[in-house]
Amino acid sequence: MADRSVSRHADTHTAVFTDGACRGNPGPGGWAWVVPDGPWASGAEAETTNQRMELTAVLEALRELDGPVEVHSDSTYVVNCFRDRWWEGWLRRDWRNSKREPVANRDLWEPLVELYRARADEIAFTWVKGHAEHEWNDIADRLATEAADTQQGRRGVGRPDTLGPPDTPGSADTPAGAAAPRRRRDGTYTSTWTPSGHAVVVWGVQPPALGGYDPNPVADEVKRRLGEVLAALAEHHGDLVVLTGLRLGAETLAAEAARELGVPYVAVLPYPEPDALWPAATRRHFAELLEGAEAVVRLEDRAPADRRRAGQALDRRDAWLRRVADEAIVVTDGRDRRITDLLQRAEGELEAVFPIEVGER
Repeated sequence: MADRSVSRHADTHTAVFTDGACRGNPGPGGWAWVVPDGPWASGAEAETTNQRMELTAVLEALRELDGPVEVHSDSTYVVNCFRDRWWEGWLRRDWRNSKREPVANRDLWEPLVELYRARADEIAFTWVKGHAEHEWNDIADRLATEAADTQQGRRGVGRPDTLGPPDTPGSADTPAGAAAPRRRRDGTYTSTWTPSGHAVVVWGVQPPALGGYDPNPVADEVKRRLGEVLAALAEHHGDLVVLTGLRLGAETLAAEAARELGVPYVAVLPYPEPDALWPAATRRHFAELLEGAEAVVRLEDRAPADRRRAGQALDRRDAWLRRVADEAIVVTDGRDRRITDLLQRAEGELEAVFPIEVGER
C-alpha cells in the first residue's frame, strides 16, 4: 500500500513532512518535522493529545522554514482546515465552529492561522497517507514517536542516524504500557484494534434500495449526503475516522465519500474475502478501496460455510462496531428489517446517530 500522492508544488516549494504521536490520548506526546535531505527537528510534551502534536509539528516547521513551503501531513485535521478553509468560518464566528461551540486547540490554531494568512501565497498543504511506506513521512513518524517515548526532542540536518520504531496505527488511544493491537502476516488487524480518533460507523441499505447495482442518481444522492455529514463531523472532530464494512451499497459509498474528503477510513471485514462471490469488476473496486484504507480489520479467520453462518458473522461484526464506534450514520429505506434494527440499537448505544432516509416508506 505504498503512497502515491503527487505534489503539485515540487518545483517551487520546500517540502516538509510533519507528524505527531501520543501515548494515550491525552498522554505523553511528540512532534516532528523533516525536510528531505535537509533540516529536521522534534520535540515532546508530557501531557497532550495527538491532535495537538500534529498541529505543533506544522507550527514549528513553518516558524523555522522561510520562503514557499509545502506541508505534507497525514492529519486530515490539519490539511482539511486549509483545503476547505474552515479557518475562515472560525474567524467569522469569533473562533467557534459550525455548531457554535469553541474551536478546540485554539491556542495552537490561532498562531498557525495567523502565520498562514501572512504567507498564504507561500504555504500549501498536501495530505499523505500515514503508515503507507512513504520514506519521509515514515521518518517524521519515527522521530515523533521517539520524542513521545523519551520525552526528549532533537534536531539535525540530513537523514537521522538513528530512528526509533514507527507508531502503531490504531494505538493512539492505547494507554502507555498496554498491548498494541495484533497485526496478522497479511497486514490485517485482529479485533484488538481500536480507533485512533473519533470513530463514526456507517451502515445502510444495499443496491436494490439504492437504484440498482450500476451507477445511478439515487446512489449519487446518498453519497453526496454522506459526504455532507462526514464533512460536518470532520470539522467538529479533527481526528475523525470512518468505520465501514465495505458491503455493497451504503458502506461502499461511505468509503468513497471519505476518500474524496480526505477523511481516513478503516475497512472492517467479518471474515476473509467477503467479496468472493461478487462480479470481477466489483471485486476490483473492493480491492481498490481496501488499498486506500488506513487499516483493515478482519474479525474472524475463517469464511462461513453457508449463508446462515455468514449472517451470524455479520451480526458479530455489527456488535463489535457498536462497541468501538462513537457515532453512526445509518442509510435506511424504512423497510429493510436488518437496517432498522441496527438503527434502533445504535440509537440506544452510541453518542449520536445520523439517519439518512432514501426512497419512499
